[in-house]
Order: sequence, then structure tokens, then C-alpha cells
Amino acid sequence: MTSTNTNPAAPDAVIAATRQWLERAVIGLNLCPFAKAVQVKQQIRYVVSEAGTAEALLADLERELELLAEANPEKIDTTLLIHPGVLGDFLDFNDFIDVADGLLQELQLDGELQIASFHPAYQFAGSAVDDIENYTNRSPYPTLHLLREASIDRAVEAFPEAETIYEKNMETLQRLGLEGWHRLFSDAIKK
Repeated sequence: MTSTNTNPAAPDAVIAATRQWLERAVIGLNLCPFAKAVQVKQQIRYVVSEAGTAEALLADLERELELLAEANPEKIDTTLLIHPGVLGDFLDFNDFIDVADGLLQELQLDGELQIASFHPAYQFAGSAVDDIENYTNRSPYPTLHLLREASIDRAVEAFPEAETIYEKNMETLQRLGLEGWHRLFSDAIKK
């Protein structure tokens, strides 16, 4: 699991692309009805890891998990740990998620925090590479989303049909199609 990407983008550009994805896709398409509130309140911590190996990323992940666990939720409610220099291969990334979850247990933070995963080549089991449904979890760069369990619980209570989010996301993306997805970001491509 030591795959690396060459020539990662500058951290400011990585964060800008991630913010754009969050605003246009995640919030704009309402793929996560809970994301807008933390974005508006500026409670999202964006961190670009300079890791070039899975081992270095694991060390960054440990620091970020500990920081989030200790932080005031009013200041930092969630963290996006973006890592453009490592785990560009989706299968390596997917394997790393098990390691990341193991770290949560080792730090005794399971039940307090959880990790969601996003990747430019995200692919659900049983789907074809270009199935539009995969785009619910496709981000500009490999990203680990660190979340507080308490925040998720509050969000689910406020959203009466949270169990239907996945199905609604599939319907939204099927209506949008690949062409529509690419149009969301077409101005960024032209720059």
C-alpha cells in the first residue's frame, strides 16, 4: 500500500477543487443534506496531507483524528483529510480504509468518530467503472472524511427519512447523467 501519485497540486488548489466539489455536487445536488449547515458555519477543517506513502498518511490521519476528538465541535465539526500524493489507485485506497478503521479502534475513538471515504475513481462493489451512481463518492482527490458520531446522530434526528438518502442520491445522479455531472465542473476545466 505504498502507491504514490506524482506532481500533486499545490495545497491551495487542492482545497479549492475540494470546496468546489463540496459546494456544487455534495451540497448543490443535496447528496448530503447535512453538509450545508457545517459549510455555512465554517466548521469544516480542510487538511492537505503531503504524505507520499500509506504509512505517512496513517500518521497524518492519527493526528487529525486526535485533533478532531479534542476540538470544540462549534469550531471544528468535521475534517476533510485530502491526500493527493498517495493512494491514487482506488483498490489501494479501499484497502487503506480497513487500516484507517483499525486506527480508530486502536485510538479508542470508534463510537465517537467515523471515517467516510471519497476518491476520484470510487466504485461501489458490483457496479461498472462509469456507472453514474459511483459519483456520489467521487471527489477531485482521495479524501478521508472524519465525522463526529454525535453530529451524525443529531443530523439524522433532524432529517426524518435519513435511510432514503442513498436511494435519492442514485435517482438524482441518474437524472443528471454523466454529461450533467461534467457540466457541473465545466468552467473549472476551461480555466
